[in-house]
Amino acid sequence: MSGTINTSTIGRPPSAAQRKARRHVRSLTGDFPEVDDRGEEKWPRGDQKTWTSSMRNVFTETSDVTKSIVNHVQTSLARAPYNLDDFGAYQAAALATRDNLIVNWNETQIHFTRKQPKRAYYLSLEFLMGRTLSNALLNLGIQPQTEQSLSSLGFSIEDVLVQERDAALGNGGLGRLAACYLDSSATQELPVWGYGLRYKYGIFMQLIKEEDGSQLEAPDPWLEHQNPWELPRLDVVYEVRFYGSSERLNDGSGRAVWSGGQEVLAVAYDVMIPGYGTRNTNNLRLWESKPKRGFDLQSFNAGDYEHAVEASNSAAAITSVLYPNDHTTFGKELRLKQQYFWTAASLADMMRRFKNMDKPINEFAEYNAIQLNDTHPTLAIVELMRMLVDEEDVPWSQAWTIVTNTFFFTNHTVLPEALEKWPVPLMQHLLPRHLQIIFDIVRRFFLSVEKKFPGDVARLARMSLIEEGFPQQIRMANLAVVASRKVNGVAELHSELVRKNLFPDFVEFFGKSKFSNVTNGVTPRRWLDQCNPALSQLITDTLKLPRDVWLKDLYKLEGLLQHVDDPKLQKSWAAVKRQNKERLAHFVEQMFGLKVDASAMFDVQIKRLHEYKRQTLNILGVIYRYLLLKNMTPEERKKVNKKVVFFAGKAAPGYYVAKLTIRLIVNVSRVINADPDTNQYLSLFFLPDYSVSLAEVLIPAADISQQISTAGTEASGTSNMKFCLSGGLLLGTVDGANIEIAEEVGEDNVFFFGHLTPDVDKLRYEHTYHPVPVEQKCPELAKVLDAVSSNIFGGNGVYEPLLNTVRQGDYYILTDDFDSYIRAVEMVDEAYQDQTEWIKKSIRTTAKMGKFSSDRAIQDYAQEYWNIESSRVSE
Repeated sequence: MSGTINTSTIGRPPSAAQRKARRHVRSLTGDFPEVDDRGEEKWPRGDQKTWTSSMRNVFTETSDVTKSIVNHVQTSLARAPYNLDDFGAYQAAALATRDNLIVNWNETQIHFTRKQPKRAYYLSLEFLMGRTLSNALLNLGIQPQTEQSLSSLGFSIEDVLVQERDAALGNGGLGRLAACYLDSSATQELPVWGYGLRYKYGIFMQLIKEEDGSQLEAPDPWLEHQNPWELPRLDVVYEVRFYGSSERLNDGSGRAVWSGGQEVLAVAYDVMIPGYGTRNTNNLRLWESKPKRGFDLQSFNAGDYEHAVEASNSAAAITSVLYPNDHTTFGKELRLKQQYFWTAASLADMMRRFKNMDKPINEFAEYNAIQLNDTHPTLAIVELMRMLVDEEDVPWSQAWTIVTNTFFFTNHTVLPEALEKWPVPLMQHLLPRHLQIIFDIVRRFFLSVEKKFPGDVARLARMSLIEEGFPQQIRMANLAVVASRKVNGVAELHSELVRKNLFPDFVEFFGKSKFSNVTNGVTPRRWLDQCNPALSQLITDTLKLPRDVWLKDLYKLEGLLQHVDDPKLQKSWAAVKRQNKERLAHFVEQMFGLKVDASAMFDVQIKRLHEYKRQTLNILGVIYRYLLLKNMTPEERKKVNKKVVFFAGKAAPGYYVAKLTIRLIVNVSRVINADPDTNQYLSLFFLPDYSVSLAEVLIPAADISQQISTAGTEASGTSNMKFCLSGGLLLGTVDGANIEIAEEVGEDNVFFFGHLTPDVDKLRYEHTYHPVPVEQKCPELAKVLDAVSSNIFGGNGVYEPLLNTVRQGDYYILTDDFDSYIRAVEMVDEAYQDQTEWIKKSIRTTAKMGKFSSDRAIQDYAQEYWNIESSRVSE
């Protein structure tokens, strides 16, 4: 692989002549100003006074903001006032805001280039950013001015903001966590960049089929309109190689020459990440794949039209779709191509930036920390070894030392079957040089394990980076553990399970100090101030603190505890919740044409559809409640706590059981919502095409959130934190970050149920070897399953595969937890009847959420892992 600039440092400091030549090259590429013989910066071109006097700063005055918006209407959009619609106003406002971001972004890049601090790079295959305009206005501190400007131009800011389409760069919690961490890194003024892929299409747009309620997947062409938030960097281009052959050199160095195959270009697109209350604006660099040679004119002229565009289509496919279906050989190859393309381009970019510092290559780890967000970027380890050994002529042992001091690995799963593996033949075909390096790592690692545990063949098999079978598989998680300086889980329980269940042999080999915990966090700017502005204002008024103080130090929310018994605060708190519920009710009425009672309890579960997250338990509980209501007299029903249940989330296209769960939820909702006997006491909605923007409407409105994964299966969760931050109480299992939330807010303010993690394996064993029929084990659940089987909710037997996951095997222990779950729901109903005490619980919950700010989490990484420091861009 090579970039646009090819300078070389081989393990020793450059000479004075080399440094002078590089300064000249860097001045041409904009990395540094040119310097004179004394090392003083020289103004590069023209008259310095003319340049500096003409440069603009961030526009903070309403009149300047207005002029900027109008200017973009006139020039960037070529529109006139009389034909400008809300979408055009959004585009102009976004471009005007981006201008401000670019000013700060440029200052930040110059600041860090001059300071030369150690940098951290966050590699994530997903970045679920959400809408950008409102977040940028908040962080820049110009939301009031922009609102006033738009109003004077005849537009409502609310109507303008909703025109923005969510960037389809992620799917779930993994990508949203990455987005929160970028926000906090900029706010904490840390030198952190994100690297990802610029997908043309997101995972899919979720539609619900009218005829039977099943999920349909449609393309999500989020880039069909110009994306104002990205900055194409057509000057930042790297070549990435696939296929070909790798020939080792016979000089004993371990080096090889990788040649032939396909070469693809990685083109950079930058997304500016503004910090809150600071000029610091960090960067998310996304890579788009393009062909190196492009259109084949000779083939076209010969009439072979298909071959003429073959290279272009093959290259473009790499960044076409987020998570291409890997159930086919082509899909697997495309997924692996994506991972290498992204990590290779990102490392080339980091290496270029490092070389511009004139440091010897053996200091690479002193200036670069790379965080692997799950196993997807693990190939970066192998790629850096290739670059160091083959391109920089670094001896293997020295290169391995650099690598193992550079990388850090975050594990996001406790399910062994979810750990990523790649077939050896596929790796040999696609990345032949990398397979050689992997086997070299295996051989050296085996020798060190054998030396410490001689003769322990079983241990060697467990710890191997290669899983035997037909074909052999490369265990990417094992590779990430072996090559990383530190490994962390994302909640205390999860990190303990990582040590005990996933990697116990590695803990024994490397020592406990390598394995640690960083509990996830969420940014309070988006997940409180932006999505729940009325509550944010109430908190500001109650604490008598400027908003920018407590939003950057979330522990200050504890000041609310002094006011929890104040009737005035209680009344205002309840009014904010009611306002948010009415907003959601209006949204649902527009979508479904059905009225929603905002005085009812709002019960919400929103997350990716998966058996371990147990949306199935929730819907079976809803059916149980419905059957109870049907058997009550009208007088008995009047005493029941009224409830509206909301689901949202996508199922992977190939995940049959998860898609059946969605179908069941939709069809149960159709029956319940149409039943005149019960629908004023219980209603149910599945909101399609779940996104960050939809979550921003659902979360502030929730009275209760369901976090009901099987104990020991959810790594952390972050939606639990978002709900609690907006005062929604938690109904959940003792799992993931639920445990730490309960420790902070007090178990009196959460509703726990279900078996604990140590019980789960024993229960699964009993299910397999000593099964008990559901009718005996849990009669109430059996009645619910029979009701579904009897086609009350339609389907004509289509749900049997889903029901059989409970009746047979019950891997996620629904039969064991159902009775406990129903009792917990009853406790929630009872607690909700005392609204004064419920509001107190809500206030206490929000007050104790300081720990769960992503600002805290990112500082944990910065101080305990990456060893980087904050550096503020001057005003």
